[in-house]
Amino acid sequence: MVLILGRRLNREESGIRDSPATKRKVFEMDPKSLSGPEFFDFSSGSSHAESILQIFNEFRDSRLFTDVIICVEGREFPCHRAVLSACSSYFRAMFCNDHRESREMLVEINGIFAEAMDCFLQYVYTGKVKITTENVQYLFETSSLFQISVLRDACAKFLEEQLDPCNCLGIQRFADAHSLKTLFTKCRNFALQTFEDVSQHEEFLELGKDELIDYICSDELVISKEEMVFEAVMRWVYRAVELRRPVLHEILTHVRLPLLHPNYFVQTVEVDQLIQNSPECYQLLHEARRYHILGNEMMSPRTRPRRSTGYSEVIVVVGGCERVGGFNLPYTECYDPVTGEWKSLAKLPEFTKSEYAVCALRNDILVSGGRINSRDVWIYNSQLNIWIRVASLNKGRWRHKMAVLLGKVYVVGGYDGQNRLSSVECYDSFSNRWTEVAPLKEAVSSPAVTSCVGKLFVIGGGPDDNTCSDKVQSYDPDTNSWLLRATIPIAKRCITAVSLNNLIYVAGGLTKAIYCYDPIEDYWMHVQNTFSRQENCGMSVCNGKIYILGGRRENGEATDTILCYDPATGIITGVAAMPRPVSYHGCVTIHRYNEKGFKL
Repeated sequence: MVLILGRRLNREESGIRDSPATKRKVFEMDPKSLSGPEFFDFSSGSSHAESILQIFNEFRDSRLFTDVIICVEGREFPCHRAVLSACSSYFRAMFCNDHRESREMLVEINGIFAEAMDCFLQYVYTGKVKITTENVQYLFETSSLFQISVLRDACAKFLEEQLDPCNCLGIQRFADAHSLKTLFTKCRNFALQTFEDVSQHEEFLELGKDELIDYICSDELVISKEEMVFEAVMRWVYRAVELRRPVLHEILTHVRLPLLHPNYFVQTVEVDQLIQNSPECYQLLHEARRYHILGNEMMSPRTRPRRSTGYSEVIVVVGGCERVGGFNLPYTECYDPVTGEWKSLAKLPEFTKSEYAVCALRNDILVSGGRINSRDVWIYNSQLNIWIRVASLNKGRWRHKMAVLLGKVYVVGGYDGQNRLSSVECYDSFSNRWTEVAPLKEAVSSPAVTSCVGKLFVIGGGPDDNTCSDKVQSYDPDTNSWLLRATIPIAKRCITAVSLNNLIYVAGGLTKAIYCYDPIEDYWMHVQNTFSRQENCGMSVCNGKIYILGGRRENGEATDTILCYDPATGIITGVAAMPRPVSYHGCVTIHRYNEKGFKL
């Protein structure tokens, strides 16, 4: 039966006489009256391709229609050029570009395993292959050679799912060799997060020096305590001691020896024979000893805690006021530059005072003096989160500054309501006593004060109500004497200073600049501009960068801005704002334990 869809022509219209064909029964259908489509695209879907591929695979097994033999490690694999070319651009280039192999019946391929070729052909002819821990590496390499990206990616995905402390370093090296960036990153992150387990396995001991350093220098290394890093490093060194002894010092520069427990440092690190016989390591040991005595006064990349230990470097903002003539603030709050989070600490006692001085002693915080002529001194105990009153100053003062030098606190200059002060007092926390030391050469209030290279530096300030000083006064605790050094390029008061990497950085004083002073070479330089003019700002070093917090603008209003200056790059950026505008506040950096623990 013939089914004709469409309008039937009359015999007269067609001019065709009756014939056997025209005498057959015909359905008449008017397209205008049809409710369905006029045509139907039929497809059997992927099943058609699969059945054809299955037949080709049967042809391959029975050597039917095969037109090429691939020889690998002496084993022959009859194949169809068309199938190989359709699946692989490698074979397409081989068979379609008039290469010698396009005319030969036997093609030999070197550099792969016969078993890998067998798995590869199974995938080519069936679209399926069983990836195992035994074949994944050579199957990956084979699929890479033949440019089958889907199979290659499947092997990489399989490797990701097999990560374990015993194999992640080997897989990472494999990923690096084959430029698998995603797999490489996942291996590295896995090893960082499981370092304590990873360091116990054979692969760890076979790391190269640079690979080891890449792990132990990371702030993201997850450990319970720094002792784990030291022990892992020493196992690595002792594995091939004669070969690795020369790089011991270089490796140990990335271990945070100052953060080791003092007992462990004395009983384990200092008595190690390899370290004792390495004079290059003495400076690292000396740095750790100094940190155990001086605490946060001494900063280096090795004194910054890894966040996985639960500790982090935070900036603590103490008190201050929101505006001129406004109320003094009682708040003590810490800021974590890594997370951007603010947390409240115990409130400052007797916060009705203003223009006091603040500094960090080891991991605690001191506040002294304040308007009007206060002699009070308080210490914030960071472990207990409480304020404790300690010995009072010998002379009441405000608009003064404090700094820590070699474990002792120095109160410098200030104002007593009538005169600028040249008086300098030194506090010994062990005896809880303030003693007078040599006075300043020039009495000033609101200077910048910091310690650097074993000396105390007093920069600028106001000698009286109407003038500002450009003098730099340097105190030597060994001789108890002051010297004048190279003058700062600007004469200002209400400025702030910090020291970092044996250099002093100064900001504030309604200047739009950061200046740097080299106390060893005794010269000043301008290093960067800030975004606005401000004075009485807070300034602190945290995680190797300098933070400038708050301050008072030219119109007298306080600001809540936070600027971050990175001396390594010379770049200054604005970061998260403070909880409120504030000026005349204190800013110090301490290590604080995160009660919530470390989150991966």
